[in-house]
Amino acid sequence: MNAPLFPDLIVNGQTVPHARIAAETQNQQAPKGKPGIAWRKAANAVAIRTLLLQEAVARNIAPDPQQVGPGRFETDEEARIRGLLEQSVRVTPPTVEEVAAEWRKDPSRFRAPPLWEASHILIACDPREPDARENALARITAIATMLARDPKGFAALAAGHSECGSKDSGGALGQLGPGDTVPEFEAALRTLSEGETSPPVLTRHGYHLIRLDALAPGQVLPFEAVQQKIAEAMEKAAWARQARSLVDQLVSAAKIEGADLSMV
Repeated sequence: MNAPLFPDLIVNGQTVPHARIAAETQNQQAPKGKPGIAWRKAANAVAIRTLLLQEAVARNIAPDPQQVGPGRFETDEEARIRGLLEQSVRVTPPTVEEVAAEWRKDPSRFRAPPLWEASHILIACDPREPDARENALARITAIATMLARDPKGFAALAAGHSECGSKDSGGALGQLGPGDTVPEFEAALRTLSEGETSPPVLTRHGYHLIRLDALAPGQVLPFEAVQQKIAEAMEKAAWARQARSLVDQLVSAAKIEGADLSMV
């Protein structure tokens, strides 16, 4: 007999309502048309929260909801789980020597933000409209073909075809830093070498051909400039390890049906 696609979730004898798992599926990624995968991921997440809440109740941790946003407070369940974690996870801040040792492993990891000089050609479209997107892709592909024949003709092609105000300067956008463009544009910039032009890149504005004209890598920062950032990252990582250890202990002692926490 095949296992049900949406099995009941039972954690230490407590049956979790299907509606709670269904709500959690909205936060889980899964291939289109594969609802069972999203359900299993959601069941795992809900099982862990249920275990944490059961442990909080067993320890008589009273809810003390805190404000987590404008006009929004934790639920009692969220407050109890936070209280459990505050009680169970105690992290000692790293010493200066430990932070310095982490920095010395590879100082080049800690740099000032890079600067890019870039140019682009934009064929505008609403990517949510299939016909407009297909038409824009055909046009940008034709421009890319012309550019491949004459790489030095980028500025002229931008002036003649681009649907961005930068066409008046041959597509030049000037200096850009992290966060100055939409994420897809920046992601493409980070893959390019100086003088290289990207294949068509789709953003919410349409299709782009992006040329990296110059790159100024961020300078390696001195220890004093990054000491606090490294210390915070080390403390956060230590907290996550201890929280994971707590969850592992609860899972090993629990009886769970309808979830596979070996996937987590």
